[in-house]
Amino acid sequence: MTTKVLVTGAGGFIGSHLASSLKRDGYWVRGVDIKEPEFRPSDCDEFLLLDLRNWENCAAATRDIDEVYALAADMGGMGFISSHHSQILYNNAMINFQTLEAAHRNGVRRYLYSSSACVYPEFKQTETDVVPLKEEDAYPAQPQDAYGWEKLITERLCNHYREDYGIETRIVRFHNIFGPYGTWEGGREKAPAALCRKVAHAKLIGNHEIEIWGDGEQTRSFCYIDDCVTGICKLMRSDYHEPLNLGQDRMVTINELSEIVADIAGIGISRKHVVGPQGVRGRNSDNTRLREVLNWEPEISLEEGLARTYAWIEQQVREKFRHERVSSSS
Repeated sequence: MTTKVLVTGAGGFIGSHLASSLKRDGYWVRGVDIKEPEFRPSDCDEFLLLDLRNWENCAAATRDIDEVYALAADMGGMGFISSHHSQILYNNAMINFQTLEAAHRNGVRRYLYSSSACVYPEFKQTETDVVPLKEEDAYPAQPQDAYGWEKLITERLCNHYREDYGIETRIVRFHNIFGPYGTWEGGREKAPAALCRKVAHAKLIGNHEIEIWGDGEQTRSFCYIDDCVTGICKLMRSDYHEPLNLGQDRMVTINELSEIVADIAGIGISRKHVVGPQGVRGRNSDNTRLREVLNWEPEISLEEGLARTYAWIEQQVREKFRHERVSSSS
């Protein structure tokens, strides 16, 4: 019998990639989101436009489903999550609490919750040369923002539902996932997409100066979407129920990231450092447990992933530029 799975947030970046992968692997896939995928058609067998802040919608979404991949969230890049605390905490708590309860009531067997590296305490991320974060470092708790606090409390809720009701919960902590077919402009995009857009625009107009928030020395690790999807699927099939990091463990500065993108674009750039939200000073993933639990770790290099991502974003920038020129001349 074909396993029926639900992907919440299937209109979003990670969710749309995951739904396509699950469909290729032979699952029957129901996708749910408040919007359809923006950049390509959904591969889901069934796609429902539902607001999961509503209980009846959560009940309908999880009905007749064997497994849930819970990726729905109100989120974005640092510029968004640092300035929408109330909205993020309310919306995501409503989505996640009700989806998990609906899954329990409807007899869902397995439930994967997508958490984030934002759960880690701010006091462990104050230096650029940060010690890689282990899963147990989440406590004592002090996430930087409302997004991280909601992720952490929903992790706790998943553990309690597993202990009290027997639903097999899995918890994955994403570390800066990037790739094509995701938000690349408008304020919700993350650093790799934003830099790809800025470099592509600079290349197109011939002015090679790009803006960087802060001094650009803040550090992160970045994981390509294909590795993310592989890790999600491996974790769901495992018997491991504690939170698990999923990301690369190669740390780079934002300045270095911009240079890699510029090299891919084939241009030289200059950086203009401006005031803007930067998040924590440094963050990196400790992948020790990931390797132990899944006997695997992300394999696609930062350069290869960025090359794929940049090619797609440059195409979007060029198409938008052409459209704007046509509109202005008509």
